Amino acid sequence: MSVRVLGIDPGLTRCGVGVVDVAGNRTATLVDVAVLRSAPDLPLEQRLLLISRGLEEMLDRHKPAFVAIERVFAQNNVSTVMGTAQISGVALLLAAQRGLPVSLHTPSEVKAAITGYGSADKAQVGAMVARVLGLSEVPRPADAADALALAICHAWRTGASGGTLPGAPAAPAGGLTPAQKAWRAAERSSVSPVPRSLKR
Repeated sequence: MSVRVLGIDPGLTRCGVGVVDVAGNRTATLVDVAVLRSAPDLPLEQRLLLISRGLEEMLDRHKPAFVAIERVFAQNNVSTVMGTAQISGVALLLAAQRGLPVSLHTPSEVKAAITGYGSADKAQVGAMVARVLGLSEVPRPADAADALALAICHAWRTGASGGTLPGAPAAPAGGLTPAQKAWRAAERSSVSPVPRSLKR
């Protein structure tokens, strides 16, 4: 049995939307991915309308069981935060109208789930998303890979697909694995562990 999750990387200029099916053994399959766009020179209400229509189309076409959205976090760029928050609100509303449960995940949580390290960079996240989904290329732009990472993170982190939570492999007798430690650290705070290079 698999579960369908729609992940949203909210943004006013670019909004990533990724849909994956995740089986109980944590195997993930790409269903669809898109980046919704709105031009910065349009009135705000028109930009919100454009993104909302794209989100509606993806929700109604793919009928996910869950929606995962990146949690808004503080940045120095207030306008970027506002746009992200506005699109998050639109996404929350559209999901609620369809009776879909929504979960918010921080960037550190997503990075830890996908790579094992809460401070992984975008290139590492994209590479792991491609590997997990069996893709020959990393989804572009980064908003697309981030949306897919959110969807995968949700299924793995919550056990929504009927499988076990991240860190399911038994820990060594001496304690947690490095990936499990990184996962717990990412959940405890927004302070992330030191990044490491991905091993192929």
